[in-house]
Amino acid sequence: MRAPSGAPWAAAAGRCEVTTPAPIAGLLRSSAFGVFARAVLTLPYWWSGIAKLTNLKGALAEASGLGLKPAALIVAATIAVQLGGSLALILGRIGWLAAGALGVFTALATLIAHPYWTVVDPTERFHALNTFLEHIGLIGGFMLAAILVEKERAA
Repeated sequence: MRAPSGAPWAAAAGRCEVTTPAPIAGLLRSSAFGVFARAVLTLPYWWSGIAKLTNLKGALAEASGLGLKPAALIVAATIAVQLGGSLALILGRIGWLAAGALGVFTALATLIAHPYWTVVDPTERFHALNTFLEHIGLIGGFMLAAILVEKERAA
């Protein structure tokens, strides 16, 4: 198998290897792109933290509705993790701790707020399971972010 001249892939020992085009490689090495990626990854968290800060009554009602007590302490801790963890991860400061805090928060919140296994209706259960799995995917994203921030710091 032979790759066309100038193609971004090449066959070697029976396998196809793709080379990264120079503009993409440059983007992936850019620290600004890393900051942007971490801002996008944490978007649901810092957005939610800001929303809770600007609507404490609603945040307290949400916590109470989920049976979380004391609601005020839960809301304060949630805002601290969502905003503090997001900011620290975006800036690449104590990335392992920030990503870990957001990951643990996500795991707990997912178990509490998205118990798909209790949903009886098949269509609703399908959507609830998808939401649950999307949150698990975010935890994987935080794991990768912690790895990449640590590599950036070590470089």
